[in-house]
Amino acid sequence: MSPERPTDDAATARAVLDGAGVVTGWNEGAHRLLGHSPEDVVGTPGARLLAAPVDGPCLPGDAPRWYGTLSLRHGDGRTLPVWVLAHRRPDTADGGPGGWLLLAPAAGGEVRPTDAALTARALVQSPCATAVYDDRLRLRRVNDAMAAVLGLPGDRIRGLRLSEVGGGPRSAELEDCMREVVATGRPKDVTVHMRTGGDQRAQAWLARMAPVTDHDGRVVRGVCLTAHDVTESRLARERLVLVNEASVRIGSTLDVTRTAQELADVCVPTLADFVSVDLLDTERYGGEPQRQVVAPVALRRIAHRSVGPVDDPGSASKLGDVDVYPLTSPQADSLVSGTTVVASVAAGDLDPWFAEDPVVAARVREHGVHCTMSVPIQARGTTLGVAVLTRVQRPDPFTAEDVLLAEEVTARAAVCIDNARRFSREREAALTLQRSLLPRTLPRTAALEAASRYLPAARAGVGGDWFDVIPLSGMRVAMVVGDVVGHGVSASATMGRLRTAVRTLADIDLAPDELLTHLDDLVVRLSAESGGDGSPGEVGASCLYAVYDPVSRICTLARAGHPPPLMLTPGGPPRTVKLPAGPPLGVGGLPFESAELELPEGTVLALFTDGLVEHRDRDLDASHRLLREVLATYDGSLDATCDDVLRALLPEGGAADDVALLLARTQGLPAGQVATWDVPSDPALVAPLRKQVVDRLDEWELSDAVFTAELVVSELVTNAIRYGARPIRLRLIHDATTLICEVSDSSHTAPHLRRARTFDEGGRGLLLVAQLTRRWGTRHTADGKTIWAELSLFADP
Repeated sequence: MSPERPTDDAATARAVLDGAGVVTGWNEGAHRLLGHSPEDVVGTPGARLLAAPVDGPCLPGDAPRWYGTLSLRHGDGRTLPVWVLAHRRPDTADGGPGGWLLLAPAAGGEVRPTDAALTARALVQSPCATAVYDDRLRLRRVNDAMAAVLGLPGDRIRGLRLSEVGGGPRSAELEDCMREVVATGRPKDVTVHMRTGGDQRAQAWLARMAPVTDHDGRVVRGVCLTAHDVTESRLARERLVLVNEASVRIGSTLDVTRTAQELADVCVPTLADFVSVDLLDTERYGGEPQRQVVAPVALRRIAHRSVGPVDDPGSASKLGDVDVYPLTSPQADSLVSGTTVVASVAAGDLDPWFAEDPVVAARVREHGVHCTMSVPIQARGTTLGVAVLTRVQRPDPFTAEDVLLAEEVTARAAVCIDNARRFSREREAALTLQRSLLPRTLPRTAALEAASRYLPAARAGVGGDWFDVIPLSGMRVAMVVGDVVGHGVSASATMGRLRTAVRTLADIDLAPDELLTHLDDLVVRLSAESGGDGSPGEVGASCLYAVYDPVSRICTLARAGHPPPLMLTPGGPPRTVKLPAGPPLGVGGLPFESAELELPEGTVLALFTDGLVEHRDRDLDASHRLLREVLATYDGSLDATCDDVLRALLPEGGAADDVALLLARTQGLPAGQVATWDVPSDPALVAPLRKQVVDRLDEWELSDAVFTAELVVSELVTNAIRYGARPIRLRLIHDATTLICEVSDSSHTAPHLRRARTFDEGGRGLLLVAQLTRRWGTRHTADGKTIWAELSLFADP
């Protein structure tokens, strides 16, 4: 080994000035350059060395560096122009200015005879791959690094063009860029992904092209091309982009299949040519993730992605298929071990699996698969499935960095998939509960014809929207639409309790405003029960309750913080029914008001929840206007109109909130199907009244019901005369299937059904009525009460 050559310090002239401009340092190089010895200069002002004044400050104190040519006085008296580089020195400990360090080449920078050979050898031995082309783009010289990149001897390819050396489309593109540099004289940088002669796989290269000009810098004599391998930096950048893309794209919804597909889409083609996502089969594993997986493993394909036509090179699985994988397969191996498994076909890692499954072996060889990576999908200590990444077109195998990247992306996706799975399970439970609590079919009544729709929220989960049609006494019918605040099982359960309460309160024939008052008290109690630590909960709801009487054609409505209904009368335009708003349920202590409307027969009422009309991209007025436009196209089919309304008002991806819609068309009862009598207060006159009832039933051709109806009328009228108060009125109403007997009086005392003892003289009338009729009851009115009983008719209408 040759001895180390010391640096020639005297080749650089060095001087030091303090903050006052006094020379404090002077080396041998400065002595050589200016002929002054250190003894002559040190301690004297530096300005004495200037042979000519300098315009402006010579060494500005606020600049970290200065350079320029100074006229300096040589020791022999002559003036010498010297190019000087000055560096500002740090301030002193006491805060004073630090001065300057001045440098200049002592030898004047002249070129020695050996410099040309030195620079030539430096070009050849430089680690930066460099090639020089003439103005005809013919190769003149390459250094050793470029020859290694090309994989060709440099002295044998002189005179060839780049496209001839490379022999590919990328080389031709680079040559076009070099031609542009020659024509314009401007440098150009190009990044290409290509396989060079010195490597078996494609790499990323940064090609920097600069023009080589003559001494005047005007005429381009050629192009200097340098190549830099940026594969690792590009891969690192792609990995960062992939991780960032995964955090943005994966988990955009709470849908398991969509999330799994997003994982597959993100990994192709950056990580693999084909990616499949298989989850543990829910039927085999009870719908729950597994903490410990045992082979063989049953997996269901829920997502895959390929760079070409979707065709799994490792199996014939389609979306939705379930395959069983033995322990010898990478899928089962990774799930059982809980770690990523990388398998290479060339290394024989898949041979045990191929021996068990020749079909898989044939497909792998047919498609040219050379390596796979199986990454278990794990979240919160449980295993959900596996993501399999396969390379076919990309020749390079998976690296350790690829494994880390795949695990990072899969881990992010696993949490999203688990969240989506949990949400789907809760949503399904809430939806099942919701559907079990909602009416499966609407009752057929003589008062109205109805159709309904219920749609759960697309993203927020099932809420507490409900609707109902409740038959009441006297052929009347109640219509209900409500909305519980919140989503999920809790909201569905609260909805079920409120719907049951409404039906119970409706059964005792409360007026709409009274019913909402009782319902409000219930919501207040539910809020108190749902709270914790002594504080109330936050149960709230809105409700619209309407009662329609087909005899009088009067509809009585009241609402509690709910959207008002729309009304379409025959021959008229749709319009919003004006109702007092009323506070939402759960506020407590505030009154509700009702309103009465006389509805022509054939009037369509639209009752709905706010999820139908409240949208992010459309204001409330526009939604109501659109709803009126759709109702105006009603052609006689309520079901078709329901579909038209949902199609027009809801966004394509589904509503953001639950939607309940109830359409009802009113029907009037003809006057000929109703008979009314004033009942005399003398019990002896009941017999003639029974005769009139029998005659009316004969007119209605209801002779089969005469005996039962006569007994019921006799008992109800006698009971009203004995215990009620005048005036007393009897009314008969019938339709095709039902005969209703009603006796009204001005007393508010309601009768009670009891079992009479052996020696009691009375108490058997209501018991007899209960046995002879389908149902009976009492409803209170503003003037007293009405006792009613319904008889089933089996005669042909």
